[in-house]
Amino acid sequence: MEIALIAHDGKKAEMVQFLNAHRDILEQKKVQLVSTGTTGKNVKKAGFEVNALLSGPMGGDAQIAARVAEGLCHMVLFFRDPLDKHPHEPDILMLMRLCDVHNVPLATNPATAELLIRAV
Repeated sequence: MEIALIAHDGKKAEMVQFLNAHRDILEQKKVQLVSTGTTGKNVKKAGFEVNALLSGPMGGDAQIAARVAEGLCHMVLFFRDPLDKHPHEPDILMLMRLCDVHNVPLATNPATAELLIRAV
């Protein structure tokens, strides 16, 4: 199972905390992680194996959206910062739309991610 990880700048530490809290589940289920670039750097520093793509503003969100459309990505954990502006908002909306189109679970906050990760 492949899970995509994306976290806006103000949410990257929260993503790492979330992954650390669920390390056992991720390792037990042999989950493959893919992420946008900067999120991936933070996740790697925490000791996780992750395929880090481009950073979000440079096309990483679009790369993950393509993986969703191709059927490679089975879940997306996207810790968004709803109070900040994001220049790549069209890519973010495309990713969210493709998750809906392809029926891929999408969590945009830790509470929803908690429910999804426990369902793995």
